[in-house]
Amino acid sequence: MQLLAVGLNHTTAPVSIREQLALAPDQLGQAVQAARGWFAKLDSHGSDEAAILSTCNRTEMYAASQVADPLDASAHFLASYHRLAFSELRPHLYMLPQGEAVRHAFRVASGLDSMVLGEPQILGQMKDAVRHADEAGGLGTYLHQLFQRSFSVAKEVRSTTEIGAHSVSMAAAAVRLSQRIFDKVADQNVLFIGAGEMIELCATHFAAQNPKSITIANRTMQRGEALAHRFNGRAIALSALPEQLPQFDIVISCTASTLPLIGLGLVERALKARRHKPMFLVDLAVPRDIEAEVGRLDDAFLYTVDDLGQVVQTGLESRQAAVSQAEAIIETRVQSFMHWIDDRAVVPVIQDIQENSEAMRLFELERARKMLARGDDVEAVLEALSKGLTAKFLHGPQQALHRAQGDERARLASLLPQLFRGRR
Repeated sequence: MQLLAVGLNHTTAPVSIREQLALAPDQLGQAVQAARGWFAKLDSHGSDEAAILSTCNRTEMYAASQVADPLDASAHFLASYHRLAFSELRPHLYMLPQGEAVRHAFRVASGLDSMVLGEPQILGQMKDAVRHADEAGGLGTYLHQLFQRSFSVAKEVRSTTEIGAHSVSMAAAAVRLSQRIFDKVADQNVLFIGAGEMIELCATHFAAQNPKSITIANRTMQRGEALAHRFNGRAIALSALPEQLPQFDIVISCTASTLPLIGLGLVERALKARRHKPMFLVDLAVPRDIEAEVGRLDDAFLYTVDDLGQVVQTGLESRQAAVSQAEAIIETRVQSFMHWIDDRAVVPVIQDIQENSEAMRLFELERARKMLARGDDVEAVLEALSKGLTAKFLHGPQQALHRAQGDERARLASLLPQLFRGRR
């Protein structure tokens, strides 16, 4: 069984590629089942495991498989499942086997592989992905152990280092960018599209700047109204965007929509109604909520999640000491996990030895009982029993030693005394 991680993230692929692989939470279970089915076509064992993590910054599959080339199989699955040409996708993929996959999982859970170094949101997203994989039947012994240890490592990193102490969040970066366009957020009307965790975080940061107004547009009015109430704002339906968009100076969008919510024409009409007063737009969604062509308009300043990523890299030097500490912790835990993997590899061998030994024992025991039943001397029976067991246990090693030649015989000759040096 080989562990692996195959996927792409913000460092290997632009948002235009990442959005083509993005999966909504309710799509993860189906994708996991499809991945296991893909492996099953290549291997008849049917014991392959799979889990898929998909966020705005990454889509990656973790798997444990017995197929001949599981890394290549996983890469082709991702291309096939998302209906992409493999040649187009392959340059953006990382394909990590065994220890590299374990190290990657630990780094992701700990926030070391995030666009915002040390951000805690990824841990919750990974836990959700694991839950979906478990519900879809994708978790087995290997992945269950991998993720439980990933969560444990993440907790240790956060409790013993300052990895998240100096992080600049995407929400804070959005405020910082808006201040390049407008001197004061306090004079602007702000619209948030969506009502998820990222929008809630952004609304918190913008509310601290005391904007002129805060509005939440969401597909579910009840949820939008609940969030708007927290920030003394108002809620509107998504269907109201065409009429109300011209009112807003700052627009932050992050939904799970598979299609853009704000198109080029909609923004063109809004800017015309605003008499070309600038509009600042941030699209944190993957797939994107705002058509990329909007960024070409003279008075529309559109930023994607990748643009904000460049802002959050500032101050990276102040976090390097914490990163070094975290990496050291992770490396130790990777070695521990790989030792567990090695132990798992010999379990079938141990089970086979135990089963054979038990069969030998039962055979000799039955023979001894028959001897006793016909009245043979007890001492003679015990002697025969002990000699019979010894002969059977030694038969295999002796035969192997006789058949071996050269270096193999020398290795067996040095190993066998260690194996049969029991307690006296």
